[in-house]
Amino acid sequence: MIRYFNTYESKLQELKQTERDCWINIYPPFNHEHLKKISEQYNVPFDFLIDSLDIDERSRYEKEQDGVSLIVVKTPIVNQAGEDRRNAAYITIPIGIVLAEGVVITISPYENPVINGFLNNNVKHFTTRNREQFVLQIFERNVFYFLYYLKEINNERNAFERELYSSMRNEELTKLLSIEKSLVYFVTSLRSNELLMLKIQRTDFLRIKSNEDQSEFFEDIVVDNSQALEMANIYTNILSGTMDAFASIISNNLNVVMKRLTSVTIVLMIPTLIASFYGMNVPVPGEQLKGAFWFIMALSVLLAIGLTIFFVRKRWF
Repeated sequence: MIRYFNTYESKLQELKQTERDCWINIYPPFNHEHLKKISEQYNVPFDFLIDSLDIDERSRYEKEQDGVSLIVVKTPIVNQAGEDRRNAAYITIPIGIVLAEGVVITISPYENPVINGFLNNNVKHFTTRNREQFVLQIFERNVFYFLYYLKEINNERNAFERELYSSMRNEELTKLLSIEKSLVYFVTSLRSNELLMLKIQRTDFLRIKSNEDQSEFFEDIVVDNSQALEMANIYTNILSGTMDAFASIISNNLNVVMKRLTSVTIVLMIPTLIASFYGMNVPVPGEQLKGAFWFIMALSVLLAIGLTIFFVRKRWF
């Protein structure tokens, strides 16, 4: 699905056809014939469009001799298959930003909140006519969503931890494993994005060094990305230690339950053993005595109580 946009009076408006300084956004479903037309119309290498659809594409930038540039940045999204707790709750996908003659093209294999923020007019001071600022705003929104999802992940982790304190099941550990997978995606993508932005900043790929405001804005984005990476690393380390600790807790909880059940079985075994002896169809001691039944009952109860007291003192109950 190919849509054309331009900004008029700081408001984004959709166009029926392309025009100068417009923004072209490409979302699934994709038609390769349409992508080829876009490639030929703006003299964009077809690989620039196709590479951005590879979910495993790394963050990078590339520039052709005719001035067409490609920036690929990784962005977080909610995994639609994440309802199955065996999958990661969040994954990262590439956003391709193509800077061609007179247009900016964005392309992604899935819809994502970063581009949707621009489509919904949620980004202040956004204009398609300032391409460098547009790219920086994409970077800024991208870091914002990394931080947002990291906070969501941390909240989910805390909730699952509270459940684990009294749990003997593996379900909660499976949920934490899903979060751990998400953090692996985040750490890898944030590190890749950081290297990309530092390289762009060092080489002045966007040609913004002479613009003090944009340079400072870019520096703030790099700092925020580093903060997000540090948070992701911290959460990963905490989660790794938490999973190890709670795996031991679950095992210990199960051992406590088994110990109690074993103690109860032993306590009940004594009366059962006595009743089995005196239930035999052979002569037994005391069978001629009056009140033999009550004596046997009292003996069974006393032995059971004695064993219970012993187990309580040993803290087996």
